[in-house]
Amino acid sequence: MGHIPQPRGPISEGIISALTSGDTRATLPSAGTPDPFGDDLHLSLYVCYELHYQGFDAVDPEWEWDPALLGLRRDLERVYLAALRDGVAGGADVDPVVEELMIDAPGGVSHFLEDKGELWHLREYVVHRSIYHHKEADPHAWVIPRLTGQAKASMVAVEYDEYGGGRADHMHSTLFRGLMRALDLDDSYLAYLDEAPAPMLGVVNMMSMFGLHRSLRGALVGHFAAAEITTSPGAARMTRALKRLGVAETVFFTEHVEADAVHEQVLRRDVIGDLLRREPELTGDVVFGLQATDLVEGRFGAHLLGAWDAGRTSLLEAPHAG
Repeated sequence: MGHIPQPRGPISEGIISALTSGDTRATLPSAGTPDPFGDDLHLSLYVCYELHYQGFDAVDPEWEWDPALLGLRRDLERVYLAALRDGVAGGADVDPVVEELMIDAPGGVSHFLEDKGELWHLREYVVHRSIYHHKEADPHAWVIPRLTGQAKASMVAVEYDEYGGGRADHMHSTLFRGLMRALDLDDSYLAYLDEAPAPMLGVVNMMSMFGLHRSLRGALVGHFAAAEITTSPGAARMTRALKRLGVAETVFFTEHVEADAVHEQVLRRDVIGDLLRREPELTGDVVFGLQATDLVEGRFGAHLLGAWDAGRTSLLEAPHAG
């Protein structure tokens, strides 16, 4: 379990106050009209979603299915989902979107870290990504019972690799903790949630939202494919960045170089291909998932590079040591 974070606005303050009150009948705030990409909305969603993962210390697990909290979460999701849909072009053809994602354009975060990043940049990046990698593969596991046939079988095969092929010490979340320790960072579960700004929380919230809604199963498949398509070249650059900076613990990224190159092919051919043969009406949702992933990752990258180019931290506060 993680520690409950500090609120960042009236919605998250109301939710966190209710969750920590010890009273499952505590009054919850209304959603209002929050910034769809702002800290208050995204911390609120992250806290709501975390109740479906490992939860928080001293928060009654009964809150997970509280009708009022689920209603508030639904209202917040609608705000975020509408902003994601407004932010992408959409379309009815998967292949051109996939081909565009496969273009390894320069100028991203991994390029920066490979070419000129300093150790503090690397540590910040790893702190950000811990908000997802502590639960790596978990948001995607929710889609498995929502699939059938080859799409389901192939999704399970990819997830099996993500969970270490049955070996706890090879799970990707475990490998990431090893990298955190090598960088003298706290590897405990969600230790840096208070330091992670909205652009990072938004990446994980999108995964959780897609995974928890059967109506968004096509978007989740599109998202997972986009993640696997873009991970392998980025992981190769991160491996080189670690070596350049004298960090010997590279296994998390070296594992992703080969594995995700294979996963990308499986997802395109066997997961997306089979899903759309069975349910062609989900094509637009798959395209949406591909494009929304590019959108939120682009916002996250722009946040990091903007802060680093200005010589300041990209976190809400400096990361503490492990």
